[in-house]
Amino acid sequence: MASGNGRRNSAPRRRRIWTRWSDEALLDLRFRDLGLKIEGTELEHRVERLYDELERRGIVFRPHVWLSSEWFSPDGVPGIAAPFYLAHPRLMKLEARQMLEVDGGTEKACMRVLRHEAGHAIDTAYRLHFKKNWRQTFGSYSKRYPKSYRPQPNSRNFVLHLDAWYAQAHPAEDFAETFAVWLRPRSDWRRRYADWPVALRKLEQVDELMGEIQGRPPVVNKRNKIEPLSRLSETLREYYVRKRELYGTHWPDNYDRDLRKLFSGEAGRNGRPSAATFLRANRTELRETVAEWTGAHAYTVDQVLQDMIERSRELKLRLGMAPKRAKSQAVILVTVHTMNCLHAGRQEIPL
Repeated sequence: MASGNGRRNSAPRRRRIWTRWSDEALLDLRFRDLGLKIEGTELEHRVERLYDELERRGIVFRPHVWLSSEWFSPDGVPGIAAPFYLAHPRLMKLEARQMLEVDGGTEKACMRVLRHEAGHAIDTAYRLHFKKNWRQTFGSYSKRYPKSYRPQPNSRNFVLHLDAWYAQAHPAEDFAETFAVWLRPRSDWRRRYADWPVALRKLEQVDELMGEIQGRPPVVNKRNKIEPLSRLSETLREYYVRKRELYGTHWPDNYDRDLRKLFSGEAGRNGRPSAATFLRANRTELRETVAEWTGAHAYTVDQVLQDMIERSRELKLRLGMAPKRAKSQAVILVTVHTMNCLHAGRQEIPL
């Protein structure tokens, strides 16, 4: 019996030896060699919580969930792919170091994404986007899915759920975001969106559609797993190079005028800290604050900061005001340039 237990436990240890590897070594591992499962993880508990929320709403359908490289719900398959890093704390640490944030890393954040993806899965399971009232409310599902979109932060025609005004990306995302707001326990959406007539009408339409499918089995019940982790030969290094490119900045480094307003190039201020040093010292706080305000990915904000640090060093700028005031002004400056990115239509959608 002892030897039998040893054999059963040795395989997982061999599969997970990478948990002790350095980041550099781990990055050269292929997805399919990670040997990950959802069972026994925090992600499993959060999926069960999603199922409980659906049950309380009278929805009998349960979308199946599998591990892949990213969050997505495939066309024609009523299920949810969840990112690999949520299945192990070591991989969450790697994600944080590579991308500066972990999408769905906390229970609250994970539930937000699961509710959104469940909206896509339920739309597929019951073929809701073929209904006339769905099309009249959200638009054409067959509209070409964009690689990028130009958000309108002041619009009250869309609910606010995921970051970056994601409901504005496509009619399918508009429905999924509206469903997520409707599903969240104690969301009180009627009161919250009382002064947003178009968004409220969408929520009422979702409420009506969910009433129609209450207690009914799904029309489409495929259990396919699209791009499962076990079949992906891409290395983690290749994945992160591609992902950072997606969230990188691509606009001209035209910050000189604004930087000179915030910092000083006067020779008499040589005793003050350099602007580059100041920005580096406050980089984490600036990045987190601006990402929260704008809804932009933390990596995008960090790229804006990196450009400012490098240009401040080239211009030999120094701190010309009290640090506390400089920090609040820096938040505004980084926000402005990040918003310029969004309004220029460069808010990338991770597919």
